[in-house]
Amino acid sequence: MISPVDGTRFSSKITDEATAKLRCRDIWKIYGPQPEKVLPLALQSTEPVLSLKRRLEETGHFLALANVSFDVRPGEIFVVMGLSGSGKSTLIRCLSRLVEPTSGEVWLGRENLLTASERRLVEVRRKVMGMVFQSFGLLPHLNVIENVAFPLRMQGMSLSDRMARAEGREKSMPHQLSGGQQQRVGIARSLAVGPELWFLDEPFSALDPLIRRQMQDEFLRLQQMLKKTIVFITHDIQEAFRLADRIAIMREGQIIQIGTPEDILLKPADSYVARFTEEIPLARVVTAGSVMIELPPTWNGNRGHEVDAAAPIETLLPQGLAGTQTFIVTREGVGPVGLLPAAIIAQVLEDDAARRMAR
Repeated sequence: MISPVDGTRFSSKITDEATAKLRCRDIWKIYGPQPEKVLPLALQSTEPVLSLKRRLEETGHFLALANVSFDVRPGEIFVVMGLSGSGKSTLIRCLSRLVEPTSGEVWLGRENLLTASERRLVEVRRKVMGMVFQSFGLLPHLNVIENVAFPLRMQGMSLSDRMARAEGREKSMPHQLSGGQQQRVGIARSLAVGPELWFLDEPFSALDPLIRRQMQDEFLRLQQMLKKTIVFITHDIQEAFRLADRIAIMREGQIIQIGTPEDILLKPADSYVARFTEEIPLARVVTAGSVMIELPPTWNGNRGHEVDAAAPIETLLPQGLAGTQTFIVTREGVGPVGLLPAAIIAQVLEDDAARRMAR
């Protein structure tokens, strides 16, 4: 494996193949006149990716993706984030083959999508994948209900069935809708086919901050109901930490770190990741379950202020300020699993203050 941008070694942790919905293996994307010819140079390289990019540029080629591998678990929100030009949008287009990778594999279950025929690929896009992009992409000559039902038309569904699936939508034309309303239509259209995979490429970045927050809330509400397997692209670290089950941080076409928001915040892989996350408060990411203490043998089962193990510390502050001394931490389907004293919450806040002062 080539070295990352700063020359250090990195190896992304890959989940068990049997538990992965989507598996991305060793994806390379090189633009230029003869990418296949210069690919062996990239595959054999052990130099930092920036040095490799410069060498390829001397031959008239541009390295967009470098040896990208990761897995996405069923029902997971997997967020890929990075600055403009990091390769994140190229990556999601390679996953759907809107852009053809130069090399690698993309497995959906037992099927490698990069070897699928054009006919099979069309079928997958119509029935298995849902895609939402930053540009709303609505058909201007169709009203809302017709836009939502359009993918079903491509599947060959009858008009009556299409309208029944999309009913309840306004009959406004796209130009009569606000940006947030247009993106809601785009999301509804992408979900109309009931996709197994949902790809979203910076879907909220063109929206005003308040509307963006509302759309994030709506997105999380939908995911709570639908449990889709999602790859979500963003350049916004706050958005990534708010939405993600796991995050992959990209730089110069390469994944620098993969982990939960908490892992990335508390154990950044390098100074680049640390700078990315320095504005994220610990209390917003650290969860009750990650800092709780085990139930003591003497615990008598008394119930008090209960919180879910996945609840961020930030959400407990009002109750803590109101005088709650100990929270009972629970997990769905399990019941009480630990205790969270107010003193531990205070320690998280102190650690965050020290962390910020150190920077």
